[in-house]
Amino acid sequence: MAKRLRDSITSQYIEAANRLNSQKARRRIVAYVESYDDVFFWRAILNRFENDERYFEVMLPSRLEHLERGKKAAIMSLISGGAIGKDMIACVDADYDYLQQGATPTSKTILESPYIFHTYAYAIENMQCYAPSLHDICVAVTLNDSSKFNFETFLSEFSTAIFPLFVWNIWSYRTSSMQKFSITDFLRAIEMGNISPDTAAEQLATLRRRVGHRINILQRQHPDAKESYLKIKEELKQLGVVPAQTYMYIQGHFLFDKIVLPLLKKVCNQLMREREREISSQSVHSTQYNNEMSCYSSSVADVQLMMRRNIGFTASEQYKRIVADLEKRIE
Repeated sequence: MAKRLRDSITSQYIEAANRLNSQKARRRIVAYVESYDDVFFWRAILNRFENDERYFEVMLPSRLEHLERGKKAAIMSLISGGAIGKDMIACVDADYDYLQQGATPTSKTILESPYIFHTYAYAIENMQCYAPSLHDICVAVTLNDSSKFNFETFLSEFSTAIFPLFVWNIWSYRTSSMQKFSITDFLRAIEMGNISPDTAAEQLATLRRRVGHRINILQRQHPDAKESYLKIKEELKQLGVVPAQTYMYIQGHFLFDKIVLPLLKKVCNQLMREREREISSQSVHSTQYNNEMSCYSSSVADVQLMMRRNIGFTASEQYKRIVADLEKRIE
């Protein structure tokens, strides 16, 4: 019975419950998210909208326990029966739905509902990989502020290299072409293998050649696509997809797991080894060395955890757009 009651909760239910509280009590707004990792991300954003009049409770919708996990199931479940509203909002990854601009039912729903908020970037993982914040993660992990690798330059060059192929990927999803260039095909084409900061320049050169080869194949497969391709390319730029920031719009798990996390781990290992050598060279005797090493070892952090808790994305254009949407719609 308790579960059935929980599953029937809607924005109207929360609104009615808020009215039962005293006039001085803060209004509760439920913010439903897609996964456990999303809870911290959206909490970091919604914090700034809490005041003496309202607060947010970020949670996963219980009604999805036996449904397909993911945004589509979450959104369709919440929308049915008018579940979401001013006291119950949904916060989701944009995936390709933002770039689809209403071309699919899910995209249309996300873009048109005033109470669905999305990341603009493909997913929260892209935001966690925001290039200007990555050096700070290295410092937080290793407590070493040396600059061993320019993440901003690398991700800019990576993004610029893959942008033309990314446009083909979006073109494929927006058209009824029989020969689809799927997101799986796209990710396979931009795979960089065992990426390393020491060989990044060479790997980028290889990536550019592979992208160029795949573009030639697509152009031969779709000889009449030039006009529609250029139109979508211009539309993407108008939506904020700057070539040097294409990494913010590709599949988040791929970017996080295959590109940024491996690089961060290797850079952090270099920084930790550097700090350990410094401790060794400056220690007068073994006791001091052991004490310093023990202190340092207990102070370093886990790279992946620090990335999951990264809020450096607050300087990004995507974050600014999320905030602008919330400012317009949260009463």
